[in-house]
Amino acid sequence: MRSIWKGAISFGLVSVPVKLYSATEERDVAFHQVRRSDGSRIRYKRVAAADGEEVPYSEIAKGYELPDGETVVLTDEDFANLPLSTSRAIDVLGFVPLEQVDPIYFAKSYYLEPDKHGSKPYVLLRDALESSGRVALVKIALRQREQLATLRVRGGVFVLETMLWPDEVRVPDFPFLEDEIQVREQELDMARSLIDTLADDFDPTRFGDQYREALLQVIDAKIAGQEVVAPPVEEKVGPAGDLMAALRASIEAVRSGRPAGGAAGPEAEAEPERAAEAAEAAGPATVGGKAKATGRKTAAKSAGPKNAPPKTAPRTAAAGSKSTAAKSTAAKSPTRRSA
Repeated sequence: MRSIWKGAISFGLVSVPVKLYSATEERDVAFHQVRRSDGSRIRYKRVAAADGEEVPYSEIAKGYELPDGETVVLTDEDFANLPLSTSRAIDVLGFVPLEQVDPIYFAKSYYLEPDKHGSKPYVLLRDALESSGRVALVKIALRQREQLATLRVRGGVFVLETMLWPDEVRVPDFPFLEDEIQVREQELDMARSLIDTLADDFDPTRFGDQYREALLQVIDAKIAGQEVVAPPVEEKVGPAGDLMAALRASIEAVRSGRPAGGAAGPEAEAEPERAAEAAEAAGPATVGGKAKATGRKTAAKSAGPKNAPPKTAPRTAAAGSKSTAAKSTAAKSPTRRSA
């Protein structure tokens, strides 16, 4: 990791020199805009609206538009002269209980590493903060913007969570909040029972981005020159007419090992496919016992693994490789490779 900021935690008369690192990274698949016919990259030019001429980056400044349409131009010098008391310091404002900080205020997470000569005061403040059961409320200036933040300990390292200012959080002004909606006690008990049935410990490693995995499989198949086969459509649950019946069915589904939103497991996932195969083999619906018997006969004849459609696109060893290098290559240049 590369540090993006250097400064010091200012705690009373104690100063702890630290480096700031981004604690998170998005793993989304990156794309470029290209011409469909040959994959050539699409480029954009910065042009002035007044005359259409291209403007070099060195001549670009920031403009603040006034209500009457006129623009105030601000240069880098204007921003450099602004007083930022926290330009190179993380000022500790106080220590508050974490449960009092609404998560809606949190924006982005950063790690803090002690600088060469700051390890001892870093560990001292870290251990004291961790034993207090509180988080430090601090101010920091990042990218010419002063921000409120919290400082807490995670895995022996300080984590800085930048926060929104109170006037940046919108008020949820929705019409239904004015309505008097009556909820029966039986419905409330059933909903609590469903929550108790689904109660679990938080383990983020149990979950993954299925969309990203499917997208990478499509890219791998394109690289290998194979046909992309759409995955089977999952069962969807429509709006519940009877709230009690829906809650009761959800609890039964969870207790039987299926998620409340639909089927789970190999057997349950196979049911919609078997039904679809049988319906396709039966042909168009007709009236009468003879037509039904014919449909059953045709379905029985066409059933079996020999005629079952493939669930996913076949992948070669090269296309199916799960290595980071393969995925990175696929994500960066799928069109160029296939062209």
